[in-house]
Amino acid sequence: MGSIATFFVDLKILASAVTAKPPSSESMGSVALLVEQHAASHPQGVALLCEDEVVTWQELNERANRVAGSLKTQGILRGDCISLFMQNRIEFVVQVLAISKLGAIASLINTNITRQQLVHSITLTESKKCIFGEELAEPLNEIREQLSLKDGEDYLFVRDQGSQPLPNWAINLDSRDESVDASNHAESKTVTLGDIALYIFTSGTTGLPKAAVVSNKRMLPTAVMSADALLRIKRTDRMYNCLPLYHGTGLMVGLIAAFHVGASTVIRRRLSISAFWDDVRKYNCTCFVYIGEFLRYLMNSPKKPTDNDNPIRAIVGNGLRPDIWLKFKHRFGIERIGEFYGASEGNGGFANVFNKDCTVGLGIAPTKIVQYDVANDEIVRDKDGLCIEVKEGDPGLLLIEVTEKSQFEGYTNAEASDKKLIRNALLQGDLYFNSGDLMKIVEVGFAYGQKHYQFVDRVGDTYRWKSENVSTNEVGEIINKHSDIIFTNIYGVEIPGTDGRAGMAAIVMRDGLNADSIDLHSVSEHIIDNLPGYARPIFIRVLDELPTTTTHKLQKNDLRDQAYHLGKVANLLLVMKPGDTVYSKLDSDFYDRIIRREIAF
Repeated sequence: MGSIATFFVDLKILASAVTAKPPSSESMGSVALLVEQHAASHPQGVALLCEDEVVTWQELNERANRVAGSLKTQGILRGDCISLFMQNRIEFVVQVLAISKLGAIASLINTNITRQQLVHSITLTESKKCIFGEELAEPLNEIREQLSLKDGEDYLFVRDQGSQPLPNWAINLDSRDESVDASNHAESKTVTLGDIALYIFTSGTTGLPKAAVVSNKRMLPTAVMSADALLRIKRTDRMYNCLPLYHGTGLMVGLIAAFHVGASTVIRRRLSISAFWDDVRKYNCTCFVYIGEFLRYLMNSPKKPTDNDNPIRAIVGNGLRPDIWLKFKHRFGIERIGEFYGASEGNGGFANVFNKDCTVGLGIAPTKIVQYDVANDEIVRDKDGLCIEVKEGDPGLLLIEVTEKSQFEGYTNAEASDKKLIRNALLQGDLYFNSGDLMKIVEVGFAYGQKHYQFVDRVGDTYRWKSENVSTNEVGEIINKHSDIIFTNIYGVEIPGTDGRAGMAAIVMRDGLNADSIDLHSVSEHIIDNLPGYARPIFIRVLDELPTTTTHKLQKNDLRDQAYHLGKVANLLLVMKPGDTVYSKLDSDFYDRIIRREIAF
């Protein structure tokens, strides 16, 4: 497309974003209806490819209809919640669609969690049923007795490779059972945009994961923005998707964006750096959905003469940092990078619809960037108690105004939702969503008079690692349950050559124990058994006492600055080396390898 044509397309998209009115909550709309429409208009078009399986739109719709019929016979009604615990595969998509067809709510459970977190996630949403994959039967079986679901009735088993038998406490759920009617359900035509479609779990600043409420009214426009404004794809395109579908980026920005235009999607269970570009070429994918961390993995892989020889035209995702943006774009010959910023529970964000480099683009909701005291972890306010806007170009805390167009749907817990809101922020009577992120305005050249933004860092009590938001309080509370540990302070630290921040724990042992008498095997086993991989601290620092502020808050700034650097820390430092299951002392040789970027965490 020539530059003049691109200019007018950009203007059209900008005008649409500025003048668009929020869709009516009473209007009909769901992802299930999208699939029904494609099944009617081009039934033999390829909808999904995964491993050795190829599914057309008609087949996908019929399989979802069968599951919806089974759920209906078990009493599932509109508004009921069903937990879905399954890896990325075609059956995951089938289940989401089946739940959508009945106007029920799919609660998407992180497949990495176990035990306390798994119990919490299923219980929090008051799920009537739990659909689970054969591949995750073991962690679910471990916590069954702690759930209120009934054996032989509320656990619905979906076969995977067929190596494990149907558990005696579950019912088989088979989307290929041709004895079940595959016709569309009347309920699909009654699902509105205002209905809740999903619960997506996100780590908040305190406590266990929170279930963010996602309505059809928010899910579908997100997919439209991704497909039409960021990727600019159509039915003939094919998307490669190896992100977890229990997260908003993989599901809404990736899969449902492809559904919006009727494009095919290649689903992979998990990212494989070695197979990535071979897969892209094999399936002739023209776009993919990313998080910045895995783009860094691709950049760190050995260069090949064929790097630029691939069919990818456009990519969409978040977290691509400026230090590798242009290098990645040029090495792999990418035309469009649709970087965006947003949160599962947020009421707005940013989208790089004009394909500018090193920016998350322009705001899609009214925003303010205000002064934030990082050292004291608090908003700076004036004498009247109002927030203070930063100078243009300076970093500050991002606030997104709550308006009719940018509504805050919040969490299932009203108290948790209220804590994310700031009232009377800049004017008496206003209302803003606190993003918890530092942002700044950047200069990107001619951009139709619009301000473009760049992500700077997380603030407060969360950090991001392995594409997951980690709640420091949640991790600390779990580690504190070890009988030898009385206090834990969790914080994120930077590791050269990685995105986000790795977890580090400063711990204080109970009386009579010290760095010399710590039981590393017991502590390691406790952490591995009770925390998913992304939330486990990479480093542990053993302290005599935890530093606190004058207001008795845990002091993290000095700990973060000193991190795991041997020259700054006199205490015992431990590290969980890749592949190990027990923490060991961090010595100078391994430290030097970390700094030289030789260790792949």
